Amino acid sequence: MKALLFDFDGTLLDTNELIIETFMHVLEERFPGQYSSKDCIKFIGPSLKETFEQITPNEVDEMIEKYRQWNEAHHDELATEFEGVLPTLERLNELGIRMAIVSTKRRETIERGLDLMGAKSFFEFWIGTDDVQHVKPHPEPVLLAIDKLGVEKEHVIMIGDNYHDIQAGKNAGVKTAGVAWSLKGEAFLKQFNPDYMLSHMSDLLTVVKEL
Repeated sequence: MKALLFDFDGTLLDTNELIIETFMHVLEERFPGQYSSKDCIKFIGPSLKETFEQITPNEVDEMIEKYRQWNEAHHDELATEFEGVLPTLERLNELGIRMAIVSTKRRETIERGLDLMGAKSFFEFWIGTDDVQHVKPHPEPVLLAIDKLGVEKEHVIMIGDNYHDIQAGKNAGVKTAGVAWSLKGEAFLKQFNPDYMLSHMSDLLTVVKEL
């Protein structure tokens, strides 16, 4: 049995604008004029806890709450799926490929995005920060997904737009795929030596034949 584990934001759902605008709103309020949109790109991928611990370690919980309030209020307006995602998921489903999501977002937020995309039925489950003690790049969420699916590691690919995804897959002992539509760029992802680099979502239809 073959299985694909997907990161969510920046891989299936284009939340780049949403994330950057949310960080800009929160940081501009707390640190006026100190951060640009470009600065916020590096915050895409790590957990909110990890990010705000670096920025303002004494205000982590408060900053996360402000972030979530603004993000949730603007989510449906600023988020949309990447090109080719839905038809590819549909075809993978027809081929009997098992699919799940492994994200650094809360399960509730993942579910909201899936509802927005109309893609919930393609996935057996989704793992968020509230399901694990250690987030990517720690292997725990990937290993949890493998255990829940009951598949062999050699038949699994972890797919994502950031180094956390690639490293988590490698740490868990599965194949990995980077996505060229990552906001951080294909060259950035290639540094982490994913087994595959997807130029388009539909490339997965070829990749799964090799599993």
